[in-house]
Amino acid sequence: MEYWSSCLMFLLTLVLLLSQSLIDSSTPSPSNNFLCHPAESSALLQFINSFIINPKTVSWKNGTDCCLWDGVSCDHISGHVIGLDLSSGGLQGPLHSNSALFSLIHLQTLILDFNDFSCSPIPPEIGSFANMKTLSLFFANFSGYIPEEISHLSKLSHLTIFGNIDDCHFLMGPFVLKKMLQNFTNLMELTMNNIDMSGVELVSSFMNVSSSLTTLDLYQCGLRGKFPENVFRLPNLQELRLGINPYSPFSGNLTGSLPMFNWSSPLWYLDLSDTKISIDLPYMCSSAKSLQILFLSNCSFKGSSNSAMLTNLTQLVELSVLVINSNNFGGHIPLFFLNLQQLTILYLSGNNFVGKIPEFPKANSSQSPLQLNLEQLIISDNLLSESIPSWVYSLPHLKYLGLNNNKLIGPIKEFHSKSLVWLNLGSNKLHGQIPNSIFQQKNLGNINLSHNSLDGVLELSKFSMLKNLRRLDLSFNNFTVSTNKYSNNDSFPQLFYLGLASCNISEFPYFLRNMKSLVIVDLRSNMIEGPLPTVPPSMSIFFISNNALSGEIPSTYCNLSELEILDVSNNSIHGKIPSCLGNKFSLSVLDLHTNNFWGEIPHDMFEKLTNLRSLHLSNNHLDGSLPRSLRSCQSLEVLDVGNNKINDTFPHWLEDLPMLRVLV
Repeated sequence: MEYWSSCLMFLLTLVLLLSQSLIDSSTPSPSNNFLCHPAESSALLQFINSFIINPKTVSWKNGTDCCLWDGVSCDHISGHVIGLDLSSGGLQGPLHSNSALFSLIHLQTLILDFNDFSCSPIPPEIGSFANMKTLSLFFANFSGYIPEEISHLSKLSHLTIFGNIDDCHFLMGPFVLKKMLQNFTNLMELTMNNIDMSGVELVSSFMNVSSSLTTLDLYQCGLRGKFPENVFRLPNLQELRLGINPYSPFSGNLTGSLPMFNWSSPLWYLDLSDTKISIDLPYMCSSAKSLQILFLSNCSFKGSSNSAMLTNLTQLVELSVLVINSNNFGGHIPLFFLNLQQLTILYLSGNNFVGKIPEFPKANSSQSPLQLNLEQLIISDNLLSESIPSWVYSLPHLKYLGLNNNKLIGPIKEFHSKSLVWLNLGSNKLHGQIPNSIFQQKNLGNINLSHNSLDGVLELSKFSMLKNLRRLDLSFNNFTVSTNKYSNNDSFPQLFYLGLASCNISEFPYFLRNMKSLVIVDLRSNMIEGPLPTVPPSMSIFFISNNALSGEIPSTYCNLSELEILDVSNNSIHGKIPSCLGNKFSLSVLDLHTNNFWGEIPHDMFEKLTNLRSLHLSNNHLDGSLPRSLRSCQSLEVLDVGNNKINDTFPHWLEDLPMLRVLV
């Protein structure tokens, strides 16, 4: 009996030892019980230390488990690093081909959005990640050609590459997209924006696109040629963005047409704006009934291009965003828009709509204006007349209202809600006074009521209740703006644009002098007297022409380091032109015409003004010769020194200015 007991104990001990051995063999770190592999931890530190700043990686410390670091994900069994999310990580500097990043061969997710890789190219080693499923390079400041090796990522399901047109230019070779779409058999989402694809042959590239594709976003890529119809027929395609093709600087010309038979699409997001793709609107609405977001600005429609065509949109009962700017439909705005209960954003600008904005139906209606969900209503740049209907003022969630550049008449009525963020009613024929409800919109940041016939006496102090106000334009109305009772310097903490041209102002609003955020001020065509006022050092653009100013240009104007435009024309300012204005490297427009300036134009004034585009000095008392330093103004387009006392030979040397178009 003891023999069998001993044997049993031996077998149990052996099983325990074998089990422990198996456990030990699967444990990645034999010494510190970390899940992370030491080699991968070292590679991560080496990778991150190759950049200038990395605030997101404070938790990345040697001797700790890298699987617990911010942005790092590990397989919970093997311990290998399979995910790296360094979006907004502050990485700055190029990504080199020998980067330790490429030793992390088990990576399945790599997200490098919102970093600055200094316009370096994407290294071809990006194709070495055999297990990669998600790759995102959104606003990461890469540039150059997208490497062909990226097509080796055969398991990829989500790819995002977003170029920066202003600085870092992305390009795609003629066959790269074709190889990508052939090999990405599991592809679900493809987003490639701001990439020069003008050399890509579209029909052959999309020949074998994965049927699992749900999102295709090729916005602003200079696509040329016919867009393949088979893409519209993909069975799972839900989002398609082809907007702004053509687009400068890529100069694409995207053509094609939507399917005309046997097309039933799950699309809920469609953007064909600024393309030449032919659209049969009635058939599209009957075939893609799931549409919720629709962008069709500046498009090519089959059939008559008038507002009657828009009535076909009634089938899109789930539509929440509709943007159909710049299509010149003409006619009246269809009333049915008010029956789209899910609609939150409606843009109808630039369509030559005439007549009035439709009134909300009163009879046999199950919906009142208070039930409309509109948050953005933009119908600018049309030919609309009559008054603004009352339902617009009753919208409970309205944030953005743009009815500018029409022929609307009548008063501005009281808004029922306090949700406005942006208001533009400029360039109409509105009259009466500004309603008190505007001063109660606590979130209002932009107000444009310029070029109307508003009247009465307006205390500027009323706007001081709007602490988020950034832009205020009241120019060219019939009211008198009073600033006499107002001296608080802190009540417009965010204001950067103030337009008070032709507002019957008799005194400069002196509270403006200490406003640190103010950048643009327009006080043209008023009755302001006295010396040219001191302005805040943040001022960049200052219009104060057509007033009754006198005295000289104050020396403080030489301290305006960001000055771009200075227009003090049509006043009675005298004295010599301060040569210190020549230190304003940013100066683009200098307009001093029709004043009483005398003496010579400072000869050394223009040596540094390489950005100067327009110089107006006419109708003064200037004498002497024309400064040869004007040769340095290589951007100069307009030079007007007429009606002075300049004594010189004809300035043939001005032929050195390549941009000069107007010479007086």
